[in-house]
Amino acid sequence: MWHAHTLLSSFAAKIWHDRNVFFGLSRNKKPEQVDGAYVGPARVDARTKRLMKRLNSGDVAVINHTDLDRVAAEGLVERAPVVVLNAAKSTSGRYPNLGPGILQQAGIPLVDDLGTAVMDIREGTVVRVTPEGDVYVDDQLIAQGKVQTEQTIAEDQEAARAGMSAQLKAFAANTMEYVEKEESLFLDGVGIPSVKTSMEHRHVLVVVRGYRYKEDLAALAPYIRETHPVMIGVDGGADAILEAGYHLDMIVGDMDSVSDEALAAGAELVVHAYRDGTAPGEKRLQDLGLDHVVFPATGTSEDVAELLADAAGAELIVAVGTHNTLIEFLDKGRAGMASTFLTRLSVGGKLVDAKGVSLLYRSRISNWQILALIVAGVLALVVALASTAGGQTLFELVGAWASSIGHFFGHLF
Repeated sequence: MWHAHTLLSSFAAKIWHDRNVFFGLSRNKKPEQVDGAYVGPARVDARTKRLMKRLNSGDVAVINHTDLDRVAAEGLVERAPVVVLNAAKSTSGRYPNLGPGILQQAGIPLVDDLGTAVMDIREGTVVRVTPEGDVYVDDQLIAQGKVQTEQTIAEDQEAARAGMSAQLKAFAANTMEYVEKEESLFLDGVGIPSVKTSMEHRHVLVVVRGYRYKEDLAALAPYIRETHPVMIGVDGGADAILEAGYHLDMIVGDMDSVSDEALAAGAELVVHAYRDGTAPGEKRLQDLGLDHVVFPATGTSEDVAELLADAAGAELIVAVGTHNTLIEFLDKGRAGMASTFLTRLSVGGKLVDAKGVSLLYRSRISNWQILALIVAGVLALVVALASTAGGQTLFELVGAWASSIGHFFGHLF
């Protein structure tokens, strides 16, 4: 039953996408230009994921994001800015990040290495960006950067692959340091707070703002409908749960990329703090007057959510959009991924990683093939009916009814 529902959902999604492309509604279209330059109001923020909340189609996105990652790039594509201006290098050479290529494939121009001067542009100011990468405000040159093309992105990626060896060694060293610091947390559960949300003998779905998280959440619709799991959103994952129309039970994270609407949805709030107890996100909740608990841990917020669910007696933990590869953790800007290793060892057989589940059910049947199948079925039905006395009588009645309708409208005109 799950496979059938998922297959139909995939068909519907593909038809909608093709409809958008046919009618020119796809976001992957060439940006508007004025006299060869890209023009639009600036939306400025050093935190790319925070910028998403107010970035709209036709705006100029101004960011300061070294090694533009895949999730950030996909978020920018979804918002469809006319051009992206990056104060930093979009690929520093540490590792082959995917962000610049995603923007290029979507047809969104990227100008990077502009320097911090672009971050001083006032919000809403109309900015003009030339094809050469010059940024103007009121005919005054503000900054000059590098226009990324398919060729320059390929060259940067090739050079970045050479740096992976050093990153892997640093990763291993930092992982060992982490194991020593968090041994008591993973072996004895020291520091895990008690929560009100009941998870005993229940399935728990943890949604993280990671790769293809929205598509995977949509693919899990039949599972969610049948099992009614506890829904935990990790920061921006909470908004994805609400946007999908589900009830949100808990939000875990540093609370920097979740909306006020999600925070006010009535879910239990768990603030992920540093190991010393410092929690920058706590002040936001205090200002909003929202009750919360604090969980000090050195690992990632998604690991904190899984540890909470395990400690609360969850029967099964299904993770959507989590990070578990070297590239993904480098995208997150983290020096080590020991917390993920240890969390998965601690949670054990309870954890099911659903990342990429939508790809398992992606249909290879085209819309034209589906249409041809429907037409063939209808024709077969008509031929079958026409060969019977009852069917012939039915066609005569339909013909008479159609004739009377035609005469009725003919008399009107």
